[in-house]
Amino acid sequence: MAPRANWKGFLRLSLVTCPVALYPATSESEKISFNQLNRQTGHRVKYVKVDAETGDEVPNEDIVKGYELEKGQYIEVSKEELEEIALESTRTIEIDEFVARSDIDPRYLIRPYYIRPDGKVGHDAFAVIRETIREMDKVAIGRVVLTNREHIIALEPMDRGLVGTLLRYPYEVRSEQDYFDDIQDVKVTKDMLDLARHIVNQKAGRFTPEKFEDHYETALIELINEKRAGKVIRPKERPKGENVVDLMEALRRSVGKAAGKSAGTEAAPAKAAKPARKPKKAAAGQKEMLMPIAGRKAAAKETSAKKPASGARRKSA
Repeated sequence: MAPRANWKGFLRLSLVTCPVALYPATSESEKISFNQLNRQTGHRVKYVKVDAETGDEVPNEDIVKGYELEKGQYIEVSKEELEEIALESTRTIEIDEFVARSDIDPRYLIRPYYIRPDGKVGHDAFAVIRETIREMDKVAIGRVVLTNREHIIALEPMDRGLVGTLLRYPYEVRSEQDYFDDIQDVKVTKDMLDLARHIVNQKAGRFTPEKFEDHYETALIELINEKRAGKVIRPKERPKGENVVDLMEALRRSVGKAAGKSAGTEAAPAKAAKPARKPKKAAAGQKEMLMPIAGRKAAAKETSAKKPASGARRKSA
């Protein structure tokens, strides 16, 4: 089932307008998440909104927004006042200009959304806007209001829809000079560059997201499963970093290491006694790798296959 739209309104290119809906293109709901517990009781810790001076709990209807002028002095702003300054971009994504994709500094990218026609009407106008952007090989720049704030949005065609990426404003991007100015101006020799290029060529490939695994997420799942199984958790020895004394020697050793890995990969199929293990499908849902939980289909299947150990107790994470 598709997620609920974050925003609905109109996409407009000059006089061409169509109703559209905007959906989040990414999700972190599959990641392992934790609740905070009281160590003494094992009960979940809840948060309440309290008055900073009196300590009394404040109901939601009595909470208003306030801008702090100086310590302890606020200007209250009501919901109605905020609605009064609503911009046209609250309901319309107006395309202002078209730019080359290479013109957009990666630091300005925030997060992507899928954009599609909303309802059964407007598909023709949507297709015209989409194919115009595709034909011109440009990125359309517009504005949209999400969570009461106006954002810049970059629109690009994807299949039969559009991908809209929110962009930061210039004041949100820190200057690199504050961080890079004191980096030493080092002269890199040709020999060093040649060795480094060789390493790059040995590691060259194509960006394929499916081959990457979230190792930390996998480790969390293993930790939870081990605690549920009642195993003793022992700290693992952390790898120690090596001090680089001779940069040229380190580059030469890196070239040999990369070459050895490549050779080992090619020779592996002939020596392997067992077929290679398939990588875990992280994208399909990391939580599905957890031990079955009662009430789920997976649990029902396992119960029919074997009975759970008697006297099993819930283990706290």
